[in-house]
Amino acid sequence: MIVLDIQRRLKALGYDIGRSGPNKDGIDGDLGDLSQTAILKALETGKPALAGIVLPVVPPVAPAVGVVPSAWMPAAKMARVIVHWTAGAHKASDLDREHYHVIIQGDGTLARGKSIALNDGAGIKSGYAAHTLNLNTGSIGVSLACMAGAIERPFDPGKAPMTPKQWDMLPGVLAGLCSRYGIPVTPRTVLSHAEVQGTLGIAQRGKWDIAAVPSAGSMIYVGATGAGNTIRAATSALLNPALAA
Repeated sequence: MIVLDIQRRLKALGYDIGRSGPNKDGIDGDLGDLSQTAILKALETGKPALAGIVLPVVPPVAPAVGVVPSAWMPAAKMARVIVHWTAGAHKASDLDREHYHVIIQGDGTLARGKSIALNDGAGIKSGYAAHTLNLNTGSIGVSLACMAGAIERPFDPGKAPMTPKQWDMLPGVLAGLCSRYGIPVTPRTVLSHAEVQGTLGIAQRGKWDIAAVPSAGSMIYVGATGAGNTIRAATSALLNPALAA
């Protein structure tokens, strides 16, 4: 879905997206403040026309299996992968490494955090990565190093917005982890931190990562489901190329 399509849907739903563009109707291909505010309102009210919003994601150049070094994926019983952002800078910090297993930095390179084996679903071990409240056992924590100072409403990506390189690398990281640990790609097994409370019913104290993604040279707020759907679609396409046809 391109920006113009999103704006046309917003307009059809009666949202005010301004008077810019060739027809002075706000449809200009630029997701400015009015368009982003309208998207947020539409998603919050569950408008069917935007409920399944999925933004285009460029698949990573690296193959699905092989993005994450094999040494980072020790034997363990893992049930799910939860995707986060660090709410920090584009470089993985020592604190980031303490809380996650794999961190995607702003330039698309990977940084290793805690051993996945410490979060073993067969028995969590001392020193595990505490990335998701009451859901760390059997959960792999993948995080994008970004979004320092970000604000959800009104949306502001802060001083370290998510980069396209991070976003493009994410499906390859997830596909490799899912392949290694036999994790199916479903809303309950591959999800963002922002989806945990709504999907699994485990309270997360207002966490909203990941509910905004890179698009058209900036970032757009698409909501937890919108981001999650896009992540799962891109990951599934790498694991099963026929899905991308």
